[in-house]
Amino acid sequence: VQLQAFGGGLVQAGGSLRLSCAASGLSFNNYGMGWFRQAPGKEREFVSRIKWNGGIRDYADSVKGRFTISRDNAKNTVYLQMNSLRPEDTAVYVCAASRRFLSGSPYPGNYDYWGQGTLVTVSS
Repeated sequence: VQLQAFGGGLVQAGGSLRLSCAASGLSFNNYGMGWFRQAPGKEREFVSRIKWNGGIRDYADSVKGRFTISRDNAKNTVYLQMNSLRPEDTAVYVCAASRRFLSGSPYPGNYDYWGQGTLVTVSS
């Protein structure tokens, strides 16, 4: 199983980025997906999750209204559209897949597979 996240980069505050996470080696539409982030010196933090069919989407309060999660099961890919970025959004963003929790989960321990992460840096 591989989860490959990409799309990170350097952006000014107020800007936008779209992250993608391409999955392989698993039946993608049998997995809930999640995005997490980890800033330097901080613990891993839940960002968003999405049900296997896209029917449930959930966000951390810190990103609600600015970030949008989506998925394309035909492409085995989950996306995170990030708008109105802030310096405090700077982190490594990681995608994760859960077979047990088909709606995803805000808890890292409920995921079975993790990607390698992509760095997002927001300058002020």
